[in-house]
Amino acid sequence: MPHSKRMNPVDITWLRMDRPANLMTIVGVLILAGPVDVKRLEATLAKRLLAYDRFRQRVEERAADFWWCDDPHFEVAHHIKRVRLPDAAGKPELQRFVADLAAQPLDRAHPLWEFQIVEDFESGAAVVGRLHHAIGDGIALVNVLLSLTDERPDAPLTRRKDGTQEAPRTENRWEETFGLAGRLLGTGLRMSDEAWRASVDVAGHPGRAVDYLRDGTGVVAELVYLLFMPTDSSTRLKGIPLGDKRVAWTDPIPLPEVKAVSRVLGCSVNDMLLTAFAGALRGYLEEKGDPTEGVEIRALVPINLRPPDAREELGNQFGIVAVELPVGINSPLQRLYEVRRRMEALKTSYEPAVTLGLFAALGYAPKIVQDRLFDLLLSRATAVMTNVPGPQKPLYLAGSELKQVMFWVPQSGNLAMGASILTFNDRVHFGLITDAALVPDPDAIVARFAPEFERLLYFVLMGAWSETIASESQGEPAASRGRPKTNSGTRARRSVKRTRAGT
Repeated sequence: MPHSKRMNPVDITWLRMDRPANLMTIVGVLILAGPVDVKRLEATLAKRLLAYDRFRQRVEERAADFWWCDDPHFEVAHHIKRVRLPDAAGKPELQRFVADLAAQPLDRAHPLWEFQIVEDFESGAAVVGRLHHAIGDGIALVNVLLSLTDERPDAPLTRRKDGTQEAPRTENRWEETFGLAGRLLGTGLRMSDEAWRASVDVAGHPGRAVDYLRDGTGVVAELVYLLFMPTDSSTRLKGIPLGDKRVAWTDPIPLPEVKAVSRVLGCSVNDMLLTAFAGALRGYLEEKGDPTEGVEIRALVPINLRPPDAREELGNQFGIVAVELPVGINSPLQRLYEVRRRMEALKTSYEPAVTLGLFAALGYAPKIVQDRLFDLLLSRATAVMTNVPGPQKPLYLAGSELKQVMFWVPQSGNLAMGASILTFNDRVHFGLITDAALVPDPDAIVARFAPEFERLLYFVLMGAWSETIASESQGEPAASRGRPKTNSGTRARRSVKRTRAGT
């Protein structure tokens, strides 16, 4: 029976954030190893996506309010399509295809999603998905992805005997992927207990953000800082986007290798990945002949604030922190420990709670107020960046193994760059989406990501990292905390070498 549901204010905020040059569409690519049964793939996508009511519903505006309503003209063929690229098409052609789709708006007369099956891609297939941010945030949509996949190739299409329209349950893989109580954050850090409680409280009850403002529990200072923080460095990466998109992604990097190096250097995997991204941006700017000394690039990073009892719900339940990447630091080791110092400082931040409350408030405000406030906030950053953990085991879609998974977050306002890091099946995947008017060649940045990690690996394998840190940091206490003792260096290097050799 047709039904409707009022859209929550946070989802309204993201629905109204569409602009001609920056659409609020999350774009993802799943690359499948062959052989691929395309009919089975179509059936699997349809059966499991439509288990979520939201994928049958369109958005309707009624008396200045927004509702999710069943689409009376719903046809699954409108949302799941087959396409073919030119013969012998490879990764560059797929990247161009994805970029073209990223610049096209979804049809508001129907549910705001679409999957295109690219047949005969590299002896397998690729699936390109587009979903409007109003449907859900990155964590919610990763959960949707988990519901599409199986842990063995011969798994049955139908998982339930009762025929209900509930979403397939993915509890075990959720716990594996996102950790206890969903506290694994998009930045790879754990917040202080007090900051976490405030953030989850606001996530479950957005109106309570006002109470925190009244109490002054660190929130007023965070709000003032977010709205009046100085802009980051002016580079060719900032400017006015025109809407023509470019995408690129790396070949996967072995996650055990990254973990081994991070243990030796006394930092987190996330610190390593952020450092590699900062180094890639530095190398790109230098190649263009731009100055890099003292350059700071601010990235807005979504933080998962989904309570444990809402882990399978769609919608948006996240806050944002501003992460400043020290692009101006040349030494990869100095850059790494500065990144770690900054990430440690974010543990006590109330920024996620503040921004989630702000999103909820803006859902009730006139759109012109929303646009002006977001323009003020976004003008002080250069990129949006997500870091999402996926399951660390092989997965299958319609009987075919997933070779690679990549997605790109939408850019808001005049931001022209989105960076995505996804760990899946013990591999790290890094992708970038840019506006062609500012960065027409994101592949030139992406190509530097793995070599930047290799620079850190080099210090470990050569056994010179401890002495190099000491000489370059000039005894800075913040950079030296947590480093392993020198007499453990040989044992640590052996661990890295074994990991690298696959033994």
